Amino acid sequence: MSAFFVTGTDTEVGKTYVSSLLLKMASEQGLRSAGFKPIASGCQQTAKGLENEDALALQKASSIPLNYSEVNPFSFEPAIAPHIAAKQMQVTLSFEAIYQAYLTLKSKQADLLIVEGAGGWRLPLGDGHFLSEFVQHAQLPVILVVGMKLGCLNHAKLTEEAITRDGLQLAGWVANHIDPQMHNQADNLASLHDILDAPCLGVVPHGSVQNSIEATTNTLSLDSLSRFQKI
Repeated sequence: MSAFFVTGTDTEVGKTYVSSLLLKMASEQGLRSAGFKPIASGCQQTAKGLENEDALALQKASSIPLNYSEVNPFSFEPAIAPHIAAKQMQVTLSFEAIYQAYLTLKSKQADLLIVEGAGGWRLPLGDGHFLSEFVQHAQLPVILVVGMKLGCLNHAKLTEEAITRDGLQLAGWVANHIDPQMHNQADNLASLHDILDAPCLGVVPHGSVQNSIEATTNTLSLDSLSRFQKI
């Protein structure tokens, strides 16, 4: 099984879209795929309990049938920082508990397991801990989704440096054109190629998130990920 952690330069940069796209591409290649979003805030009350649209998208994109709780074990209704929501609900977030949920999903024997983070790389869990500690504990290669907007070069490089400093590999990055008004998009994309020490897995045009995943499966490539050992 190959597993990757998907993080972003910020929140709302398209992590879920990219994660879902990778899962679907794996499925189209005949691979068993599973998505995991350990923490989600901004969930909605449903007849089945709290559910998050991002986690539901991963559940739908997975080729292995999964219960919602397997995809998203920690869900919170307020659309606020998860560690604050957890404190309000008197829930303890720990990377150990997240790791145990990860092991449960890992037992499904997926060929590709995509773990989507929340927010950016240093998402707080509370009490001085961060979600990145789970990624370190699981030793997952990281895929970085770069939201193409003003400031993204700094955010992308700082995130790469933090990932590397934590002893992890940046498997690749995806440029997602979230701001149609961004000036010099081509120049900024070229700069990302220059400053990031990892391959570009693809470029997502603006508006792709609003379009069907089926129409944009050619925007990414799994080829660069094949060099990572199965774990």
